[in-house]
Amino acid sequence: MSPEGAGGEPGNDPADEHPDVAADDAGEEVAAAPPERGPADAAVDDDAGEERLRPPSPAPSRRIPGAARLIGLAGLDRPGRGPFDPRRWRSPVRGPWLTSVFGSVLLVGIPLEFITGLLSYAAYNPRLAGNDPTHERGLLGFWLFNWFTGPTWLFRLTQGIHVALGLALVPIVLAKLWSVIPNLFAWPPLRSMAQMLERLSLLLLVGGAVFELTTGILNINYDYGFQFSFYKGHYLGAWAFMAGFTIHATMRIGRMRAALRSRRLRDELRTPLAATVAEAPSADGLVPVSPAAPTISRRGVLALVGGTSLSVVVLTVGQTLGGPFRRLALLAPRGQSYGSGPNDFQVNRTAVAAGVSRRALDEGWRLVLHGPDGRPVASLSRSELLGMTQTTEDLPIACVEGWSTVQRWSGVRLPDLARLAGVARPAGARVESLEPHGAYSRVELSGDQVRASRSLLALRVNGVDLSLDHGYPARLILPAAPGVHCTKWVSAISFAAEAR
Repeated sequence: MSPEGAGGEPGNDPADEHPDVAADDAGEEVAAAPPERGPADAAVDDDAGEERLRPPSPAPSRRIPGAARLIGLAGLDRPGRGPFDPRRWRSPVRGPWLTSVFGSVLLVGIPLEFITGLLSYAAYNPRLAGNDPTHERGLLGFWLFNWFTGPTWLFRLTQGIHVALGLALVPIVLAKLWSVIPNLFAWPPLRSMAQMLERLSLLLLVGGAVFELTTGILNINYDYGFQFSFYKGHYLGAWAFMAGFTIHATMRIGRMRAALRSRRLRDELRTPLAATVAEAPSADGLVPVSPAAPTISRRGVLALVGGTSLSVVVLTVGQTLGGPFRRLALLAPRGQSYGSGPNDFQVNRTAVAAGVSRRALDEGWRLVLHGPDGRPVASLSRSELLGMTQTTEDLPIACVEGWSTVQRWSGVRLPDLARLAGVARPAGARVESLEPHGAYSRVELSGDQVRASRSLLALRVNGVDLSLDHGYPARLILPAAPGVHCTKWVSAISFAAEAR
């Protein structure tokens, strides 16, 4: 956004006024001779054309522990020797005001992202045995509750916001990191206990942001190259990230408010490049000590970052909205049109990938219903299921990757199947798939889900039989549930009865 570290006036560093000192082997400080000056140590004054010698290096710390010793030996903590020199950071638009603008957006966006993530996780009903992909949650599961069965679009909304907002925040997070990068190289790194606490919060904040955004984007694109469970890592990482975010926001909120009051957004949006100057020096260390000529105005930075966020949303949100917007979802792997046929909509896992093609097409397939005691009480062929009372519902499938689609499903209501199994008021059910392996080859349903009048064992979609990839011979369709719980290729359902 502006060149960093390219020539310019050195800052008024108090250390420039004192001679270098060096520690001898006995630990006593002795005066060090000034280093020889050569052509490499000279800088050219662009205005006067005169050479000015760089100021002498500041005194090194008498004792430098651990990693700091390596940095000191490498000379990276001295003026002109790398990112630890504040004069290397020269962009005149960087300062407390711009940082606070990005921070205020994140102060709203990140908690909303966290809340929608928790709601989406709750939609899995992880308190039911077999549903929870994060058994190690421990005390972090204190807030969980039974998920709702209405409105039918609820999970579609929460997960759609979570994915779209997460992608929109990526440019803002990167811009915020760019705006504070001089502080990441502040030297010495620890000056007080308060600064140490702030540094620890930054470790959780920056590390957590990078981890959450990276794993989230990889999950959206079905890339699971990381050697751990996405659900577990993303969930636990979110709590660690929020801990750092809360600490950092609490410590910085006062300074952020003061910085925002120092300038008016309306005025900055009217300030052209030619009138862009650095902010007044502040204790934050964000204002450059030797600002370069601006190459972009603050309003240009805001337009660039805001425009990038908006573009990302426009090119992905169509996968959630559907309809004509789906054609705009060029960055979404499941967002574009799949054709015009009744079964032409998104598929995450094909029958071939699940290894169920032969068993699903077997004419001897039967749906086995089990009663509360676990014994089979009914075995139904597909033709027998089609002979039962059929219900048609317009229901969405919404997946954790952010895509969703509404289709017209026809089949037998789950409450009807429960009564056929001898359970008048079911307390829950376990649904098993023909799929031999996989995290969701079976699912546990709550009593509310089984009793919901719109919960179906679907046999047809949009007036035709289900395709093999969409779950033929039968699949679950549940209102407001994650798509992975709408189990395909259903082979058995075991109903539990409420205790009397």
